[in-house]
Amino acid sequence: MSRGIDFCITLVYWAWFIFGFFFLFSWRYAAALFRSDPEIAFQRLNSRFFQILLSIIRQTAPGQKILINDEVAKIRSSVIICNHLSYLDPLLLISLYPRQRTIVKPRFFMMPIFGQLVAKSGYLPGEGAGRFSRLMVRQMDSMPEYLRAGGNLFVFPEGTRSRDGKAGSMQKGAIKIARLIGAPVYLLHVRNTDKLFPPGKFLFATQRKNTITLKVLKRIETGGPSPPSTADLMQQIEEAYHSA
Repeated sequence: MSRGIDFCITLVYWAWFIFGFFFLFSWRYAAALFRSDPEIAFQRLNSRFFQILLSIIRQTAPGQKILINDEVAKIRSSVIICNHLSYLDPLLLISLYPRQRTIVKPRFFMMPIFGQLVAKSGYLPGEGAGRFSRLMVRQMDSMPEYLRAGGNLFVFPEGTRSRDGKAGSMQKGAIKIARLIGAPVYLLHVRNTDKLFPPGKFLFATQRKNTITLKVLKRIETGGPSPPSTADLMQQIEEAYHSA
């Protein structure tokens, strides 16, 4: 019975992804192409789209609570580093920030429609070689101004979802980007998104009681006269997550 309900509600979520996009948002994205700054317009639409998804989740899975620390929602002009448990994690962060950039796996840039959407949103490919080199250079060149204007860059330096809930090894690439930009770094810690949408599963576990939390673990300054080295930054990040 529980799996049957999960199946039906999961279809509701996927229906929002497909029909919500095509009937309610696709024309808005098309109109955004003619705005003076289409990237910002795309990012705001992305945020609104996933705000609605989370609202649907709250309505259809009342046993699921989502608690977000006030400090998290106020972050601006920063690089955000977060542990990664579920595909819900990036959707949660996009919903929180009207101006957001993130790093996306290169294969997503090559998908029809979705590839155009992530490119127009100003997101960065996960590798800067080959066909993605120009895009990576362009996005990195504009990153300091983008952050000064109030945008956030969020990354998941583990590169993949944790299967045991613990923070895994961090990739240096994302850490180097944070240091290169010189913006404040916020370490966020998310819990229990994998209880709602487990890795490797199709169904959302909508009938179980669960509390998803998102909070700030630490803020690290990477600018100033004595910025931390990449190794120092890695050590601070790993220590913060291992003690969480």
